[in-house]
Amino acid sequence: MNPLLATWPLLLGMAILMLGAGLQATILGLRATLEGFPTPVTGLVMSCYYVGYLLGTQIAPRALQRVGHVRAFAALAALASVASLVHASWVHPLPWALMRLVSGLCFAGIYVVAESWLNHRASRTNRGRLLAIYMLVLYVGLGSAQFLLVLTSPESPAPFMLISALISLAMVPIVASAQHTPEPAVPHRVRYRDLYRNSPLGVVAVAASGLISSIIFSMGPVYARLSGNGPRGVAAFMAVSILAAVLTQYPVGRLSDRVDRRTVIASACTLATLVAASIVFLGPLPRGLFLALTALFSGSALTLYSLSVSHVNDKLEPAQMVDASSALLMMNGMAAAAGPVLAGSLIHAFGPRAYFATLGTLTGALTIYDLWRKSRRAAVPRELKGPFINTQQIVTCAGLADAERGAQLAPVKAAEAAPSSP
Repeated sequence: MNPLLATWPLLLGMAILMLGAGLQATILGLRATLEGFPTPVTGLVMSCYYVGYLLGTQIAPRALQRVGHVRAFAALAALASVASLVHASWVHPLPWALMRLVSGLCFAGIYVVAESWLNHRASRTNRGRLLAIYMLVLYVGLGSAQFLLVLTSPESPAPFMLISALISLAMVPIVASAQHTPEPAVPHRVRYRDLYRNSPLGVVAVAASGLISSIIFSMGPVYARLSGNGPRGVAAFMAVSILAAVLTQYPVGRLSDRVDRRTVIASACTLATLVAASIVFLGPLPRGLFLALTALFSGSALTLYSLSVSHVNDKLEPAQMVDASSALLMMNGMAAAAGPVLAGSLIHAFGPRAYFATLGTLTGALTIYDLWRKSRRAAVPRELKGPFINTQQIVTCAGLADAERGAQLAPVKAAEAAPSSP
Protein backbone atom coordinates (compact mmCIF):
# COMPACT_ATOMS: atom_id res chain seq x y z
CA MET A 1 0.00 0.00 0.00
CA ASN A 2 1.21 3.52 -0.80
CA PRO A 3 2.72 4.88 2.46
CA LEU A 4 1.12 8.29 1.91
CA LEU A 5 -2.31 6.67 1.66
CA ALA A 6 -1.61 4.72 4.83
CA THR A 7 -0.50 7.80 6.78
CA TRP A 8 -2.88 10.48 5.53
CA PRO A 9 -5.06 10.35 8.67
CA LEU A 10 -2.00 11.10 10.78
CA LEU A 11 -0.86 13.91 8.49
CA LEU A 12 -4.36 15.40 8.43
CA GLY A 13 -4.68 15.22 12.19
CA MET A 14 -1.28 16.79 12.80
CA ALA A 15 -1.99 19.56 10.29
CA ILE A 16 -5.17 20.43 12.21
CA LEU A 17 -3.27 20.24 15.50
CA MET A 18 -0.62 22.64 14.16
CA LEU A 19 -3.31 25.13 13.24
CA GLY A 20 -4.36 25.18 16.88
CA ALA A 21 -0.83 25.20 18.28
CA GLY A 22 0.41 27.92 15.95
CA LEU A 23 -2.58 30.15 16.64
CA GLN A 24 -2.23 29.63 20.39
CA ALA A 25 1.37 30.82 20.59
CA THR A 26 0.64 33.91 18.51
CA ILE A 27 -2.64 34.92 20.15
CA LEU A 28 -1.12 34.64 23.63
CA GLY A 29 1.71 37.03 22.80
CA LEU A 30 -0.64 39.43 21.04
CA ARG A 31 -3.34 39.32 23.72
CA ALA A 32 -0.80 39.77 26.53
CA THR A 33 0.40 42.95 24.83
CA LEU A 34 -3.15 44.23 24.36
CA GLU A 35 -3.89 43.53 28.05
CA GLY A 36 -0.87 45.56 29.10
CA PHE A 37 1.20 42.74 30.57
CA PRO A 38 4.78 43.96 31.15
CA THR A 39 6.99 42.53 28.44
CA PRO A 40 9.24 40.61 30.88
CA VAL A 41 6.11 39.04 32.39
CA THR A 42 4.93 38.03 28.93
CA GLY A 43 8.31 36.45 28.27
CA LEU A 44 8.09 34.52 31.52
CA VAL A 45 4.58 33.27 30.66
CA MET A 46 5.72 32.09 27.24
CA SER A 47 8.79 30.38 28.73
CA CYS A 48 6.57 28.22 30.91
CA TYR A 49 5.68 26.25 27.80
CA TYR A 50 9.24 24.99 27.56
CA VAL A 51 9.33 24.11 31.25
CA GLY A 52 6.28 21.93 30.61
CA TYR A 53 7.91 20.53 27.52
CA LEU A 54 10.95 19.48 29.55
CA LEU A 55 8.68 17.81 32.08
CA GLY A 56 6.89 16.10 29.22
CA THR A 57 10.13 14.56 27.99
CA GLN A 58 10.34 12.75 31.32
CA ILE A 59 6.67 11.94 31.95
CA ALA A 60 5.20 11.15 28.54
CA PRO A 61 7.20 7.99 27.69
CA ARG A 62 6.33 6.45 31.05
CA ALA A 63 2.65 7.33 30.63
CA LEU A 64 2.61 5.72 27.19
CA GLN A 65 4.02 2.50 28.56
CA ARG A 66 1.33 2.35 31.24
CA VAL A 67 -1.85 3.27 29.35
CA GLY A 68 -0.97 2.84 25.67
CA HIS A 69 -0.73 5.24 22.75
CA VAL A 70 -4.38 5.81 21.90
CA ARG A 71 -5.62 6.53 25.42
CA ALA A 72 -2.57 8.65 26.22
CA PHE A 73 -3.07 10.72 23.07
CA ALA A 74 -6.76 11.26 23.73
CA ALA A 75 -6.15 12.29 27.35
CA LEU A 76 -3.34 14.69 26.47
CA ALA A 77 -5.22 16.31 23.60
CA ALA A 78 -8.29 16.77 25.79
CA LEU A 79 -6.18 18.38 28.50
CA ALA A 80 -4.50 20.68 25.97
CA SER A 81 -7.93 21.66 24.65
CA VAL A 82 -9.11 22.54 28.15
CA ALA A 83 -5.94 24.57 28.77
CA SER A 84 -6.83 26.80 25.83
CA LEU A 85 -10.28 27.48 27.29
CA VAL A 86 -8.72 28.41 30.63
CA HIS A 87 -6.68 31.06 28.83
CA ALA A 88 -9.94 32.64 27.70
CA SER A 89 -11.60 32.40 31.11
CA TRP A 90 -8.84 33.86 33.28
CA VAL A 91 -6.82 36.57 31.55
CA HIS A 92 -4.04 36.87 34.09
CA PRO A 93 -0.32 36.02 33.96
CA LEU A 94 -0.45 33.37 36.70
CA PRO A 95 -3.13 31.04 35.22
CA TRP A 96 -1.72 31.67 31.75
CA ALA A 97 1.74 30.56 32.91
CA LEU A 98 0.28 27.42 34.47
CA MET A 99 -1.69 26.58 31.33
CA ARG A 100 1.37 27.17 29.14
CA LEU A 101 3.21 24.63 31.27
CA VAL A 102 0.33 22.16 30.88
CA SER A 103 0.29 22.72 27.11
CA GLY A 104 4.00 21.99 26.83
CA LEU A 105 3.66 18.76 28.75
CA CYS A 106 0.65 17.66 26.66
CA PHE A 107 2.24 18.31 23.29
CA ALA A 108 5.31 16.31 24.31
CA GLY A 109 3.14 13.20 24.71
CA ILE A 110 1.11 13.95 21.59
CA TYR A 111 4.24 14.00 19.45
CA VAL A 112 5.50 10.72 20.82
CA VAL A 113 2.24 9.03 19.84
CA ALA A 114 2.11 10.61 16.39
CA GLU A 115 5.67 9.86 15.39
CA SER A 116 5.60 6.35 16.81
CA TRP A 117 2.62 5.67 14.55
CA LEU A 118 4.42 7.19 11.57
CA ASN A 119 7.58 5.16 12.14
CA HIS A 120 5.52 2.00 12.56
CA ARG A 121 4.05 2.50 9.08
CA ALA A 122 7.35 3.49 7.47
CA SER A 123 10.04 1.25 6.00
CA ARG A 124 13.72 1.86 5.47
CA THR A 125 13.12 2.77 1.83
CA ASN A 126 10.47 5.42 2.50
CA ARG A 127 11.15 6.56 6.09
CA GLY A 128 13.17 9.63 5.17
CA ARG A 129 10.58 10.79 2.64
CA LEU A 130 7.70 10.26 5.06
CA LEU A 131 9.45 12.18 7.84
CA ALA A 132 10.26 15.02 5.44
CA ILE A 133 6.60 15.24 4.39
CA TYR A 134 5.53 15.06 8.02
CA MET A 135 7.79 17.97 9.03
CA LEU A 136 6.62 19.94 6.01
CA VAL A 137 3.02 19.45 7.14
CA LEU A 138 3.93 20.73 10.61
CA TYR A 139 5.57 23.90 9.33
CA VAL A 140 2.82 24.63 6.81
CA GLY A 141 0.24 24.15 9.55
CA LEU A 142 2.06 26.50 11.90
CA GLY A 143 2.48 29.13 9.21
CA SER A 144 -1.09 28.89 7.98
CA ALA A 145 -2.38 29.23 11.55
CA GLN A 146 -1.22 32.83 11.62
CA PHE A 147 -3.92 33.83 9.15
CA LEU A 148 -6.63 32.53 11.48
CA LEU A 149 -6.02 35.68 13.54
CA VAL A 150 -8.04 37.69 11.05
CA LEU A 151 -11.16 35.55 11.56
CA THR A 152 -11.77 36.62 15.15
CA SER A 153 -11.07 39.54 17.45
CA PRO A 154 -7.92 38.97 19.53
CA GLU A 155 -9.59 40.71 22.49
CA SER A 156 -12.46 38.21 22.63
CA PRO A 157 -12.58 34.60 23.86
CA ALA A 158 -13.27 33.43 20.29
CA PRO A 159 -9.64 32.66 19.29
CA PHE A 160 -9.16 30.43 22.32
CA MET A 161 -12.41 28.63 21.57
CA LEU A 162 -11.20 28.09 18.00
CA ILE A 163 -7.90 26.70 19.29
CA SER A 164 -9.73 24.30 21.60
CA ALA A 165 -11.96 23.15 18.75
CA LEU A 166 -8.98 22.55 16.45
CA ILE A 167 -7.08 20.52 19.06
CA SER A 168 -10.18 18.45 19.75
CA LEU A 169 -10.85 17.96 16.03
CA ALA A 170 -7.28 16.74 15.50
CA MET A 171 -8.04 13.75 17.71
CA VAL A 172 -10.57 12.31 15.28
CA PRO A 173 -8.36 11.05 12.41
CA ILE A 174 -5.39 10.17 14.65
CA VAL A 175 -7.28 8.23 17.31
CA ALA A 176 -9.19 6.40 14.60
CA SER A 177 -5.96 5.34 12.87
CA ALA A 178 -3.24 4.97 15.52
CA GLN A 179 -4.20 1.54 16.81
CA HIS A 180 -1.08 -0.48 16.04
CA THR A 181 1.77 1.68 17.25
CA PRO A 182 4.79 0.13 18.97
CA GLU A 183 5.72 0.93 22.52
CA PRO A 184 8.15 3.87 22.59
CA ALA A 185 11.69 3.39 23.81
CA VAL A 186 12.61 5.60 26.75
CA PRO A 187 15.68 7.70 25.90
CA HIS A 188 18.74 7.24 28.12
CA ARG A 189 20.92 10.10 29.33
CA VAL A 190 24.52 10.63 28.26
CA ARG A 191 27.19 12.73 29.90
CA TYR A 192 27.01 16.26 28.60
CA ARG A 193 30.71 16.75 29.23
CA ASP A 194 31.60 13.90 26.90
CA LEU A 195 29.15 15.14 24.29
CA TYR A 196 30.71 18.60 24.38
CA ARG A 197 34.23 17.19 24.19
CA ASN A 198 33.22 15.18 21.13
CA SER A 199 31.50 18.06 19.28
CA PRO A 200 31.83 21.47 20.98
CA LEU A 201 30.31 23.47 18.13
CA GLY A 202 27.38 21.10 17.71
CA VAL A 203 26.46 21.28 21.40
CA VAL A 204 26.78 25.07 21.60
CA ALA A 205 24.83 25.51 18.35
CA VAL A 206 22.01 23.25 19.62
CA ALA A 207 21.66 25.44 22.71
CA ALA A 208 21.86 28.65 20.67
CA SER A 209 19.20 27.39 18.27
CA GLY A 210 16.90 26.79 21.24
CA LEU A 211 17.29 30.40 22.34
CA ILE A 212 16.80 31.76 18.83
CA SER A 213 13.81 29.61 17.89
CA SER A 214 11.93 30.19 21.14
CA ILE A 215 12.39 33.95 20.76
CA ILE A 216 11.05 33.86 17.19
CA PHE A 217 8.01 31.75 17.99
CA SER A 218 7.13 33.21 21.39
CA MET A 219 8.19 36.85 21.28
CA GLY A 220 7.69 37.49 17.56
CA PRO A 221 4.00 38.39 18.04
CA VAL A 222 4.93 40.73 20.92
CA TYR A 223 7.54 42.47 18.77
CA ALA A 224 5.15 42.83 15.84
CA ARG A 225 2.43 44.30 18.05
CA LEU A 226 4.77 46.73 19.83
CA SER A 227 6.02 47.84 16.41
CA GLY A 228 2.54 49.15 15.65
CA ASN A 229 1.01 46.24 13.74
CA GLY A 230 -2.60 45.16 14.11
CA PRO A 231 -3.74 41.53 14.05
CA ARG A 232 -3.28 41.27 10.27
CA GLY A 233 0.23 42.66 10.49
CA VAL A 234 1.13 40.28 13.33
CA ALA A 235 -0.27 37.36 11.33
CA ALA A 236 1.74 38.31 8.23
CA PHE A 237 4.95 38.76 10.23
CA MET A 238 4.65 35.37 11.94
CA ALA A 239 3.55 33.55 8.79
CA VAL A 240 6.57 34.87 6.89
CA SER A 241 8.88 33.96 9.78
CA ILE A 242 7.63 30.37 9.93
CA LEU A 243 7.00 29.55 6.28
CA ALA A 244 10.45 30.78 5.23
CA ALA A 245 11.93 27.78 7.03
CA VAL A 246 9.92 25.44 4.80
CA LEU A 247 11.84 26.67 1.76
CA THR A 248 15.34 26.63 3.23
CA GLN A 249 15.63 23.36 5.18
CA TYR A 250 16.19 20.97 2.30
CA PRO A 251 18.63 22.98 0.13
CA VAL A 252 20.71 24.06 3.12
CA GLY A 253 20.77 20.48 4.39
CA ARG A 254 21.84 19.10 1.04
CA LEU A 255 24.63 21.70 0.86
CA SER A 256 25.87 20.65 4.30
CA ASP A 257 26.15 17.05 3.07
CA ARG A 258 28.63 18.19 0.42
CA VAL A 259 30.81 20.68 2.33
CA ASP A 260 32.02 21.18 5.89
CA ARG A 261 28.89 21.63 8.02
CA ARG A 262 30.72 24.20 10.12
CA THR A 263 31.07 26.37 7.04
CA VAL A 264 27.33 26.11 6.36
CA ILE A 265 26.50 26.94 10.00
CA ALA A 266 28.83 29.94 9.92
CA SER A 267 27.35 31.11 6.61
CA ALA A 268 23.78 30.82 7.85
CA CYS A 269 24.66 32.68 11.06
CA THR A 270 26.55 35.40 9.20
CA LEU A 271 23.66 36.00 6.84
CA ALA A 272 21.19 36.09 9.72
CA THR A 273 23.40 38.52 11.65
CA LEU A 274 23.75 40.90 8.70
CA VAL A 275 20.00 40.84 8.07
CA ALA A 276 19.18 41.48 11.73
CA ALA A 277 21.66 44.36 11.86
CA SER A 278 20.10 45.86 8.73
CA ILE A 279 16.63 45.78 10.29
CA VAL A 280 17.92 47.33 13.53
CA PHE A 281 20.08 50.11 12.10
CA LEU A 282 18.28 51.10 8.89
CA GLY A 283 15.22 52.29 10.80
CA PRO A 284 11.67 52.05 9.40
CA LEU A 285 11.65 50.05 6.16
CA PRO A 286 9.02 49.63 3.42
CA ARG A 287 6.70 46.83 4.46
CA GLY A 288 7.58 44.56 1.56
CA LEU A 289 11.31 44.93 2.17
CA PHE A 290 10.87 44.39 5.90
CA LEU A 291 8.94 41.14 5.38
CA ALA A 292 11.53 39.96 2.84
CA LEU A 293 14.34 40.58 5.33
CA THR A 294 12.33 38.83 8.04
CA ALA A 295 11.94 35.78 5.78
CA LEU A 296 15.64 35.82 5.00
CA PHE A 297 16.55 35.95 8.68
CA SER A 298 14.18 33.18 9.77
CA GLY A 299 14.99 31.03 6.76
CA SER A 300 18.65 31.14 7.82
CA ALA A 301 18.31 30.98 11.59
CA LEU A 302 15.75 28.17 11.71
CA THR A 303 18.11 25.79 9.88
CA LEU A 304 20.56 25.83 12.78
CA TYR A 305 18.98 23.03 14.79
CA SER A 306 19.04 20.51 11.94
CA LEU A 307 22.58 21.52 10.96
CA SER A 308 23.76 21.24 14.57
CA VAL A 309 22.25 17.80 15.19
CA SER A 310 23.67 16.53 11.91
CA HIS A 311 27.12 17.89 12.87
CA VAL A 312 26.99 16.17 16.27
CA ASN A 313 26.01 12.84 14.69
CA ASP A 314 28.94 13.09 12.28
CA LYS A 315 31.19 12.60 15.33
CA LEU A 316 29.26 9.73 16.93
CA GLU A 317 29.23 5.98 16.60
CA PRO A 318 25.82 4.64 15.49
CA ALA A 319 25.20 3.09 18.91
CA GLN A 320 25.59 6.51 20.56
CA MET A 321 23.00 8.36 18.48
CA VAL A 322 19.93 7.50 20.54
CA ASP A 323 21.45 8.69 23.82
CA ALA A 324 22.84 11.81 22.15
CA SER A 325 19.45 12.65 20.65
CA SER A 326 17.84 12.69 24.08
CA ALA A 327 20.65 14.77 25.60
CA LEU A 328 20.59 17.32 22.80
CA LEU A 329 16.83 17.58 23.07
CA MET A 330 17.06 18.34 26.78
CA MET A 331 19.80 20.92 26.22
CA ASN A 332 17.84 22.61 23.47
CA GLY A 333 14.73 22.74 25.63
CA MET A 334 16.53 24.25 28.61
CA ALA A 335 17.95 26.99 26.40
CA ALA A 336 14.53 27.55 24.80
CA ALA A 337 13.00 28.14 28.24
CA ALA A 338 15.36 31.09 28.76
CA GLY A 339 14.80 32.69 25.33
CA PRO A 340 11.47 34.49 25.86
CA VAL A 341 12.54 35.76 29.30
CA LEU A 342 15.77 37.16 27.85
CA ALA A 343 14.11 38.80 24.86
CA GLY A 344 11.16 40.09 26.91
CA SER A 345 13.46 41.79 29.41
CA LEU A 346 15.55 43.41 26.68
CA ILE A 347 12.49 44.59 24.73
CA HIS A 348 11.11 46.10 27.94
CA ALA A 349 14.39 47.93 28.57
CA PHE A 350 15.31 49.04 25.05
CA GLY A 351 12.14 48.87 22.98
CA PRO A 352 11.04 46.68 20.05
CA ARG A 353 14.37 47.00 18.24
CA ALA A 354 15.87 44.78 20.92
CA TYR A 355 14.04 41.82 19.32
CA PHE A 356 16.22 41.64 16.21
CA ALA A 357 19.21 43.02 18.12
CA THR A 358 19.02 40.07 20.51
CA LEU A 359 18.62 37.55 17.69
CA GLY A 360 21.46 39.13 15.70
CA THR A 361 23.75 39.09 18.72
CA LEU A 362 23.11 35.39 19.26
CA THR A 363 23.76 34.46 15.63
CA GLY A 364 26.82 36.73 15.54
CA ALA A 365 28.28 35.14 18.66
CA LEU A 366 27.69 31.68 17.21
CA THR A 367 29.48 32.75 14.01
CA ILE A 368 32.55 33.78 15.99
CA TYR A 369 32.55 30.57 18.00
CA ASP A 370 32.12 28.52 14.82
CA LEU A 371 35.12 30.15 13.13
CA TRP A 372 37.21 29.65 16.25
CA ARG A 373 36.32 25.96 16.39
CA LYS A 374 37.23 25.59 12.70
CA SER A 375 40.71 26.85 13.55
CA ARG A 376 41.05 24.29 16.33
CA ARG A 377 39.89 21.07 14.65
CA ALA A 378 39.94 19.64 11.14
CA ALA A 379 36.73 18.99 9.24
CA VAL A 380 35.04 15.60 9.23
CA PRO A 381 36.09 13.74 6.05
CA ARG A 382 33.26 13.63 3.56
CA GLU A 383 33.31 9.84 3.39
CA LEU A 384 32.68 9.67 7.16
CA LYS A 385 29.84 12.19 7.26
CA GLY A 386 26.34 10.95 7.88
CA PRO A 387 23.46 12.33 5.83
CA PHE A 388 21.72 15.55 6.85
CA ILE A 389 19.06 14.90 9.51
CA ASN A 390 15.98 16.93 8.70
CA THR A 391 14.82 17.47 12.29
CA GLN A 392 13.25 20.89 12.08
CA GLN A 393 12.60 22.29 15.49
CA ILE A 394 8.99 23.07 16.25
CA VAL A 395 9.57 24.83 19.49
CA THR A 396 6.06 26.12 19.81
CA CYS A 397 4.86 22.56 20.05
CA ALA A 398 7.35 20.03 21.37
CA GLY A 399 10.74 18.64 20.60
CA LEU A 400 10.29 15.23 22.14
CA ALA A 401 9.56 14.05 18.63
CA ASP A 402 13.27 14.17 17.87
CA ALA A 403 14.22 11.96 20.80
CA GLU A 404 11.49 9.45 20.00
CA ARG A 405 12.48 9.51 16.34
CA GLY A 406 16.10 8.87 17.29
CA ALA A 407 15.14 5.87 19.37
CA GLN A 408 13.06 4.32 16.64
CA LEU A 409 15.43 5.12 13.76
CA ALA A 410 18.67 3.91 15.36
CA PRO A 411 19.04 0.91 13.01
CA VAL A 412 18.42 3.09 9.97
CA LYS A 413 20.87 5.76 11.14
CA ALA A 414 23.46 3.10 11.79
CA ALA A 415 23.23 1.92 8.20
CA GLU A 416 23.15 5.43 6.79
CA ALA A 417 26.19 6.53 8.81
CA ALA A 418 28.40 3.80 7.33
CA PRO A 419 31.21 5.04 5.02
CA SER A 420 29.64 3.26 2.06
CA SER A 421 26.47 5.36 2.22
CA PRO A 422 26.05 7.90 -0.60
